[in-house]
Amino acid sequence: MASSFERLTEIVSSAPAIAQPPKLLDRLRDHLRTRHYSIRTETAYVDWARRFILFHGKRHPQEMGGAEVEAFLTHLAVDRQVSASTQNQAKAAILYLYKQVLGVDLPWLDDVVQAKTPKRLPVVLTAREVRDLLLHMQGTTGLIAQLLYGTGMRLLEGLCLRVKDVEFARREVVIREGKGNKDRVTVLPENLMAPLQLQLQKARALHEKDVEAGLGRVHLPHALAVKYPHADRSWAWQWVFPSPVRSIDPRPDAVTGALLARRHHVYPESVQRAVREAAKLAQIDKPVSPHVLRHSFATHLLQAGYDIRTVQELLGHADVSTTMIYTHVLNKGGRGIMSPLDAL
Repeated sequence: MASSFERLTEIVSSAPAIAQPPKLLDRLRDHLRTRHYSIRTETAYVDWARRFILFHGKRHPQEMGGAEVEAFLTHLAVDRQVSASTQNQAKAAILYLYKQVLGVDLPWLDDVVQAKTPKRLPVVLTAREVRDLLLHMQGTTGLIAQLLYGTGMRLLEGLCLRVKDVEFARREVVIREGKGNKDRVTVLPENLMAPLQLQLQKARALHEKDVEAGLGRVHLPHALAVKYPHADRSWAWQWVFPSPVRSIDPRPDAVTGALLARRHHVYPESVQRAVREAAKLAQIDKPVSPHVLRHSFATHLLQAGYDIRTVQELLGHADVSTTMIYTHVLNKGGRGIMSPLDAL
């Protein structure tokens, strides 16, 4: 006859395991995904929350307050000497953690000082510098650089371009969910139509090879994978610039919840590195990045006489005052004046 201790052990072992509550950073990640934040915002916010916790000796944020937040932001500005935009991003991540995830709405959240972002003039290349830069770039990264200069897209807008959003007949590119979650239309350069069609042929061959291997499922925004179960394998939704390698998507599948091996788009750092190397070979003595091509696109359009409202729409700026920053190069010789030294 089994003893009472043995019966108790049997009851405990047969009882269902109590699910452990999710960790704080997992809660933050799930909260961001539920509200359709981009994967880059999710990664940045989770990283800043982790840094904040580690900075204060792994104390739980509920045990801390405004003094700890202020100390962390001061550390970033004084010790790390980060830029104002980086400091403000860290502050936004921490405030999101407190307000949205922990549900803490304390008055000190609004009292934390916001770093003032200085106004900087954009780096702009001359037409000759752009030509020299592009001549030193080849392959897929070279085509992406031409597309950024020819359309004014941001780097991630170009990399996240889907096949269905390239309109060859109308010579336009539809940019979906750009900065501020806004859609817009920009021009498709005539000189890029043939290279882009060749790129699509290469991308399609790669996609068909993936489908034959039982793969080829691209990540779809929001809940489209649930609404259209086979759309993630369709050609129209594939990336124009797919990555040469497959990787595990950190976002679980919308239907099964499993982590799938997908072919993402080209890695942004690959294009950034190629632009830097090309600028060095072209002997351009300016800090050159892919975003400089967007600045040059806007400036050269204004120099060609296009209306600033048109340029504003192409760039996707909410306010024309943002576009006005590109007019500084139109006033040659320091706002168009003649130096008194030249009159001597």
